[in-house]
Amino acid sequence: MLSTIAHECPAFLLNRAKALPRVVTAVVNPVNMLTLSSARQACDEGLIEPILVGDIRQIQTLAEELGWDLHDLRLLHAGDEAESAAISCALAGKGDAGALMKGHLHTDTLLRAVLKRDAGLRTASRLSHVFHMTLPGSDKALSITDAVINVQPSIIDKVHIARNAIQLMHALGYESPRMAILSGTEEVSSSMPSSQDAAELTKLAAIGAITGARIEGPLGFDNAISTEAARIKGIGGQVCGNADILLVPNLESGNFLFKQMVYFMSATAAGLVLGARVPIILTSRADPLTARLASCALSSIFTDYSTQTLKRAVAV
Repeated sequence: MLSTIAHECPAFLLNRAKALPRVVTAVVNPVNMLTLSSARQACDEGLIEPILVGDIRQIQTLAEELGWDLHDLRLLHAGDEAESAAISCALAGKGDAGALMKGHLHTDTLLRAVLKRDAGLRTASRLSHVFHMTLPGSDKALSITDAVINVQPSIIDKVHIARNAIQLMHALGYESPRMAILSGTEEVSSSMPSSQDAAELTKLAAIGAITGARIEGPLGFDNAISTEAARIKGIGGQVCGNADILLVPNLESGNFLFKQMVYFMSATAAGLVLGARVPIILTSRADPLTARLASCALSSIFTDYSTQTLKRAVAV
């Protein structure tokens, strides 16, 4: 049942990112082969200018095995993963790094460092994660949020999750992305809290609390991605069958969904944490190099969009 089709880094994402300036990226604790290989590949593709933050001796030993000459790169020593996260976040907070890339450390350790007030990375937004999903040979993308950080998000949390995902889609060129607020039913039911949340979020969007997207819910997964399923059930709207973003009820549902796409369909899951001053490249620990490279490309595109948006705001 598992797909045997090779995973691909989507060409449309990679080509667009390669046309942009390299992003100085603090790679947090790249002390195993997979994370250091990922940093090297992103560097070789012209996506990032890595700052490697971790045990320098371990990094150099791994680099020798890879055949990667580190002489032109900046290496900063850290004794453990917590220190690596703190140093990396300080770099980003001071403006010396435009992105963070998770290496060999626990996600909680990295995010705790990001959220410390003295790191200078906190914003008015809540942190949330977006998976940008693509299939081999296709330039159609589907974003899933949040499958990594917010376990059982409240209505207010979901407002932040929605805004972050919409901003990412704007960076990718979607002027008015279609967002489906998922539930297990299309009807609002007191026995299914996610349907009530979806209805409330749709109302908030209607009064301008969430802007920049077409938002509908509650919608079942089938109605969000299949026009035929929506037609049979008599469900209309602009989002049905054409969703660009799936806002899931909770972390478990999103986690199951993205992993099903990865393992049954060979989807590539590019992952970013948004809501901080810089994007955080964060994939599943079992994700292949293609997903990590795609995540770096996504970070590059988002960073350029954020920079251009800030310049326009300052000019006004």
